[in-house]
Amino acid sequence: MAKSNDYYTTLGVERTASEDDIRRAYRKLARQYHPDVNKDPEASKRFSEVTEAYDVLSDAEKRKEYDRFGRTGVGAGHAPGGGPGGFGGRTTWTNVGGGPGAASEVDFSEVFEQMFGGGAGSPFGTARGPAESGFGSRARQAQPRKGEDIHHTLAVTFITAALGGAEQLRLGQGAGDGKSETIDVKIPAGIESGAKLRIKGRGHSGREGGQRGDLLLTVHVGQHPHFRRQGLDLLIDVPITIAEAALGVTVTVPLLKGTVQIKIAPGTSSGRKLRVPGKGIVNAKGEKGDFYAVVQIHAPEQLSEQGQRLLEELSKELKNPRESGPMADSS
Repeated sequence: MAKSNDYYTTLGVERTASEDDIRRAYRKLARQYHPDVNKDPEASKRFSEVTEAYDVLSDAEKRKEYDRFGRTGVGAGHAPGGGPGGFGGRTTWTNVGGGPGAASEVDFSEVFEQMFGGGAGSPFGTARGPAESGFGSRARQAQPRKGEDIHHTLAVTFITAALGGAEQLRLGQGAGDGKSETIDVKIPAGIESGAKLRIKGRGHSGREGGQRGDLLLTVHVGQHPHFRRQGLDLLIDVPITIAEAALGVTVTVPLLKGTVQIKIAPGTSSGRKLRVPGKGIVNAKGEKGDFYAVVQIHAPEQLSEQGQRLLEELSKELKNPRESGPMADSS
């Protein structure tokens, strides 16, 4: 699906849509195109486009700028005077995608410099020396200034976050140096949701010859259908039958890479964690977590007549676990 140049079209809403309409549309599309749910190769790119549109339209100020000036208006303030820069070339930069530090302070010294003997952008003509300006000071030469950083959210799969890998991120027009570009992002092993990645020189263009800002990525890690993590530890539920729990069993359990044989001792209760040292997640520093198989006893939903009779006979041999502890009758 080709990318729309209009944020409203990307979210599938009218330009008069309310904040709730925009939020509902984003949630629906985010669920549809999230890389952990949608395995289409284009889903990750589409998810980023939807997130980019929501970042702008969910922010009242950014949406106002976008409605007035389009994509080029998001990130650059327009002072009175009928066009960008207005009086003395004043500019306010905002971060694409929102996030901390959405707007930088205006350097008013540059405005005064341009008004009273400034450079070529001055509304009063070209720069003049002390004798010509009449203000007793020389106009300062504009100094190179680094461009503003861009903030963006990057969705990665559970396995990519655990083992490390690479993701492609496409930045649309209006970001960075004004051109659309695709960036390969290296994902370090063991990264968690909320972690920040900095890619130098991929932010907004600098001013007066200054270097570009950086791209700051907030990582969002998707869920896995079987594994879950606690720090560097990896957990998986292992279902067993009532008979296996009573008699004991050895089961083959999947790891992130390969499998492991785990022996479940007779009399193991549901919820017990069986630890395999060092088989959890290994991060970029070489630190290792552990692997835990969490036993889950599954009772049969249906039994044959023979199975029913056998369990009834077995129940006569089993001790009531509620006869002691908080469930015991105190009378």
